[in-house]
Amino acid sequence: MNIVRWGLLSTANINRRLIPAIRASERGELVAVASRRQAQADAYAAEWDIPLAFGSYEALLASGEVDALYISLPNHLHAEWTVRALEHGLHVLCEKPFAVTLPEVDRMLDAARDNGRVLAEAFMYRHHPQTKIAAAWIRDGHLGEISVMRGVFNFSMSNRANIRLVPEWGGGSLWDVGVYPLSMAQYLMGGPPVWVHGDQWIGPSGVDESFTGTLHFAGGAMAQISSAFRTPWYTHFDVLGTKGRLVMTRPFTGLDSDQRRLTFVDERDQTQELPVPDVELYSGEVEDMHDAILFGHPNLVGLNETRDHVRTVLALYESAQRGERVYID
Repeated sequence: MNIVRWGLLSTANINRRLIPAIRASERGELVAVASRRQAQADAYAAEWDIPLAFGSYEALLASGEVDALYISLPNHLHAEWTVRALEHGLHVLCEKPFAVTLPEVDRMLDAARDNGRVLAEAFMYRHHPQTKIAAAWIRDGHLGEISVMRGVFNFSMSNRANIRLVPEWGGGSLWDVGVYPLSMAQYLMGGPPVWVHGDQWIGPSGVDESFTGTLHFAGGAMAQISSAFRTPWYTHFDVLGTKGRLVMTRPFTGLDSDQRRLTFVDERDQTQELPVPDVELYSGEVEDMHDAILFGHPNLVGLNETRDHVRTVLALYESAQRGERVYID
């Protein structure tokens, strides 16, 4: 195999970001899409010029026409269809959040291992040069000892029928966009925190429409993260150390990529702009999957790290419900 044949499991909006990345790769080919209804699959395939359309998810899995699936279903369906795809011998790139319970995560990991298939969580920003340069800058000691990290991802949810507002479907701002600053903090610290404290505002929908969390890491470093469906769109991440701070604009989104900046501010308040190559935000995760599928390379976002993402989110929700700190086991 030297070309990976891709299928899309669902016609979700986020597909529009991955489709160009697959087509831009010399090692990928988009060949199929599946929906719960044939008419919807046919219309989507015509709109995006996709050769094959399937009127059920199972039909695509059993077709033999694809090697890898991008799963962009609602959060509560990630585990079920990831496991089914792996059992059909398909590789899977599963949209974040990977799953909404730890038993589901473990089922997914077991299925990948048992069937010898590649499985990865779709955190596109981790593959972008901005993130990689920031991590290298920190590792090289330019910031000294990390003291506090601050990350935010907010937007205004105007459509009150949006699936992100359905509790039973894994809705909530922390699951949807709060996982971005959370995962960034854990990546830069090399693992999960020791304990967390969370607070949330539950809207009429029954999900957290605003969430704030504090992550306490071994050695004293802390991260403050926030997410919301109630304020205008805003995303940002900065890292404060004993020798200066690193400021990242547009760290988690491809929108307004011309405004993406990475800036170091030293102890004398002097600023240094670090050059960031203008790379399409979603291309890295596609090429990462190709490397893993075609050559057996480990995925950049490993499955142990993915499990830690879910584990920390669950601890933050537990803390918000109990009103006290929760330790990560």
